[in-house]
Formats: sequence, C-alpha cells, structure tokens
Amino acid sequence: MNAAALQDLGVAEAGRALADKRLSSVELTTHLLARVAAQHELGCFLHVDEAGALQAAARADERRRSGEGGPLLGVPVAHKDIFVTADEPTTAGSKMLDGYRSPFDATVVARLRAAGMVNLGKLNCDEFAMGSGTENSAFGPARNPWDRRRVPGGSSGGSAAAVAARMVPATTGTDTGGSIRQPASFSGVTGIKPTYGVCSRYGMIAFASSLDQAGVLARSAEDCALLLAAMSGFDPRDATSADRPPQDYAAQMRVPRPDASSSRPLAGLRIGLPREFFPATLDGDVATAVRGALGELEKLGAALVDVSLPRTELSIPVYYIIAPAEASSNLGRYDGVRYGHRASRFDDLLDMYRKTRAEGFGPEVKRRIMIGTYVLSHGYYDAYYLQAQKLRRMIADDFQATFRVCDLIAGPVAPSVAWRIGEQGDDPVKAYLADIFTLPASLAGLPGMSVPAGHGQHGMPVGLQLIGNYFDEAGLLRTAHALQQVTDWHLAVPPGY
Repeated sequence: MNAAALQDLGVAEAGRALADKRLSSVELTTHLLARVAAQHELGCFLHVDEAGALQAAARADERRRSGEGGPLLGVPVAHKDIFVTADEPTTAGSKMLDGYRSPFDATVVARLRAAGMVNLGKLNCDEFAMGSGTENSAFGPARNPWDRRRVPGGSSGGSAAAVAARMVPATTGTDTGGSIRQPASFSGVTGIKPTYGVCSRYGMIAFASSLDQAGVLARSAEDCALLLAAMSGFDPRDATSADRPPQDYAAQMRVPRPDASSSRPLAGLRIGLPREFFPATLDGDVATAVRGALGELEKLGAALVDVSLPRTELSIPVYYIIAPAEASSNLGRYDGVRYGHRASRFDDLLDMYRKTRAEGFGPEVKRRIMIGTYVLSHGYYDAYYLQAQKLRRMIADDFQATFRVCDLIAGPVAPSVAWRIGEQGDDPVKAYLADIFTLPASLAGLPGMSVPAGHGQHGMPVGLQLIGNYFDEAGLLRTAHALQQVTDWHLAVPPGY
C-alpha cells in the first residue's frame, strides 16, 4: 500500500488490508511509530514501547500466515495510562506513580492483546483522570492537533489527540464524568462510554469506583464497535462487572431497524432532545453544528422528540460530591509504604505519609481529596454525601421516564469548543461547569457517545452526544454508523496531519 495513506486507515480498514495481505502489521506499526516520534510535541504519549510493539506486530503477521484471522489481529492500539500493563510503566499521569510497573495487565489490555492488537504505548491523561483538559497531568499537557494552543479535552486527552493526529487508529480511554465523550468532541473523533459494568474495571486505576468506566476512542462507530466487542464482557475479578454473554457490536450495528429502508435506515427511531441540553448559554456555533447533525438524522428517518431532564443542573453538585468522596477513599492507598512515590526525608511514619502525599499529588487531586474527605466527615456525611446519592437516583429516574417516549437522547457534548491551554487554570469551577451535558448519563450509569458533527469557532471540532438506555450500545453505534455513512465529519483531518 501507499505508505502515505497508512495513517488514514481506521481499525476496520486496517483489519481488512491485513487480512487481504495488502499490508503487514510490521509495516503499519513501523509507520505509526515514526509518526508518534515525529509528533512528540503534542504530548500524547507518556511511554512508547517501540521494541515491544514491533515484536507483537511480527507475531501477529506470523499468526495470519499460519491461518489465524480476526478483525483486530495486527492492528495497532494505545492505552490510556490509567490501565496497568505488565510490560510498561503505569503512572495515571501522576508523580505518585512515576516509574511504577504493574505485575499484571488490566483486563481491557489483556483482552485486546488476546485479540492480536499491537500496543504502541501509554497515553497522557489528567492525573488520576481528574480533569477536563489533560492540563493536570504531572508530565505536561497534551495538545489538540486542530490547534496546539488548545486542550484536546480530558481526562482522556492523550487518547483523543493521538487518534486525531493519525498516530494510531484507536485508543482506550476511561469516562467518569465525560472523559471519553468530551475529548472525543474537542478532538473530532468518535468515542463511546458503555453502560457501567460492560467493561471490566480490573486493573483500571480507580478515581471514583461507582462511576469509572472503560471505553474506546477511534475514527468511526464501526471501529469503536470492533474494539468494544473484544474488550467487554463479564470478568469475575470485578465485582461490578455485568454478567452478560459476549456481544458482537459490529454485527448488531448493521442489523436494520424493522421499518428501515435503504434511504431511511433510522425509520421509526425516536430521538429525544432535552430542553435542558439546549440552554440560551450554549455557544451558537455548537448549537448550529449539533442542529445540523440532528437534521441529518431526520433525513435518515429518525423522529426528533422534545423531552425534559429536569435535574440536569443538579448533576454538577451531585457529581462533585460523590466523585471526590470516592476519590478520597481510593487514593488513601498511596501512602509511600506499598508502592509508588515515597518522600526521601521524614521523621516518622505519619510525617512520611504527609510528605509523600504532598510531593506526589498535584493540586487538582489534592483539591478533590480535601472536598471528598470533608463531605465524608462526621456531621457532614448525611448532609452532603447521602443527599447527593438520593439526587443521583432521581437523575437516573428522569432518564427512565424520558426513555418511555424516546429510544435515544441527543444533544451537545459540551457547551463550547476546546478552550486554550491555561485559560481556566485559575477557575477550576469553570471547567467543572463544562461537564454539564456529560455528567447526567455518568451518574445514571448509561451508555453515551460523542460523534463528530462538524466544526465551530476557529475551525475546532464539535461533537453530537448520543445517550442510550442500559445496555443499548448497539443502538448508539447503529445510529452513529448511519450518520457516518452519509456525512464525512468523522473523516476530517487536522491541517498538517
């Protein structure tokens, strides 16, 4: 194949080229590793395993020569540095874990490895996945390929930027409050967060255990479907794993709706538009792009239905009580005793704890630990944490009421396009408010997607958010795939890449 076109291959395209012997995994991997090295200024990768990747590519080629197949065999991938890997360091974007090496692979990593995917390395992220711009990484920010002065989103910013810059056809990410969907929107790629429990959290470094979920960022819905099928499924090592049979999301995605025709593949689909997702404060360019994408869905046969999610605004205070509370508990394990950073000088055990955490954690992580410890403390637990959990249940109930009149929910992913690096550094609450449209689905444990929907101000990408009912990943992927068959927004490449 033409070497210049290799970076433009998505997962499905690369898999077909490998199966047809038009391309070898070593050839593709070598080409992409060169792109990773040439684009290091984007700050996407925290570690590149060149030798390991080339060895894995050679094994994949040998497996194909021996008659093995599979849509992912020999296709490169890279992992958010929240997933532990036995053959590479895992930092979670924090000095606290600088140099840490896990003795095992996360389930998500192991399953994609078993499918034959070639891991290029580990990707930059906000420290312990706490952030919306990848500016909180202890190793420097990741940059948006569409404008290097802007954030790629977060916390899976390195994952989104690496796909957008054509370094790798797909990446893993995690989504606690929007950390797959928002960077996918800001960087112009497709991203899916499945239902809570669909993907194992075993080996995924915890931020907020009742919210954290693994997912995929890639070029297209078809690519996302292929990876999600391989990495999902029940895992007895994760107590929150959903006990469901394996799902072939790519096949399910192609099953036509009962009333579908070739020109109207979404006939009969009801898409709810929550009025709370289209406030007067929504940036005009975002609203225009999202409305344009919704118009395309209408042409495909979908019916748009006005609905309401009345507790949308409450999702911000609810999330920023529950998530920090769980973070405060989860991060207590980083004490300098068992693994990770340890202060070099201290007087006694308590002094070691204090200095280790002061040196190892960044300001945003410290902020959330302090908030979480406060809301869990005696005298405040009932007033804050328990009340937040009650409201969380009510937010989930709002979704179920809405799904009685529609099949999917759609709206913007974020109120604006990507902001400039450092622009919100002095006002963390402003960044928190940018999560208004992604937090509700996270609190309810619902699946959500970001699908490219054109561009807004300064040529920056805009994403259309799709939210489905529990375990309706196939419905989301089917809708996104239909949209991508008649539009080319997901094929747009940042200038110069």
